[in-house]
Amino acid sequence: MESVVRYGWVMSLVLVDVADGVATLTLNNPAERNTLTAAMVEEIVAAMDRIEHDASIGAIVVTGTAPAFCAGANLGNLAESTKESLGTIYEGFLRIARSPLPTIAAVNGAAVGAGMNLALGCDVRLAARRAKFDTRFLQIGIHPGGGHTWMLRRIVGPQATFAGVVFGEVMDGAEAERVGLVHRCVDDDQLLAVAHEMAARAASAPRELVIEVKKTIQAMADIDTHPDAVEAELVPQVWSTRQPWFAERIAALQAKISSKS
Repeated sequence: MESVVRYGWVMSLVLVDVADGVATLTLNNPAERNTLTAAMVEEIVAAMDRIEHDASIGAIVVTGTAPAFCAGANLGNLAESTKESLGTIYEGFLRIARSPLPTIAAVNGAAVGAGMNLALGCDVRLAARRAKFDTRFLQIGIHPGGGHTWMLRRIVGPQATFAGVVFGEVMDGAEAERVGLVHRCVDDDQLLAVAHEMAARAASAPRELVIEVKKTIQAMADIDTHPDAVEAELVPQVWSTRQPWFAERIAALQAKISSKS
């Protein structure tokens, strides 16, 4: 069996483990249910910078140390919030949302408020059955922030957004899958394995190509017609056929086919 190169690093509030080209970033302050504080955000940003500068990493899984995924912003900080201080907290999930690498949120427990934003900002969400998606903004008397309603509406549509934000519906993993908030709900003890396996498939592709494909998928939100979509994909598709990895993979495929004939 081929050995897997595994490494990582430990910060005060964030853990990073790297294997199979996948970086798993774990919020690690379980005593406070992994709430976002200025200190936590600073470590998330530093970890993301290091991950993205490592050319061996091709995908990211974001999760939290049990029992929570991320229970939102620190309520003490919120009570004294300003536009600037809120912006600091927002950076915890916005930095991950801006990543050029593909990202998966492995939601293992409660994702509340800004913690739900952290999941919404990832490209794909997987949920454990015990996961809880709870916007909770209105319940604590605060307006949603960080683009919460925009992200949620684009993912699940207006009705499910109203149900969660205005009517206070809390979704477990199965319900989140039903409304399309998560790609898949899996058994609690399988969540990280499924997330890692999925991320490793993306990481096995050429890194530059995956980054370009992510940009294309994001840009499609502003394209209205099929002909315009065809045109938008032409330039990056032609670019990809000129890259060395394309010739290598085609040659490997042809050799495989020849060996079976």
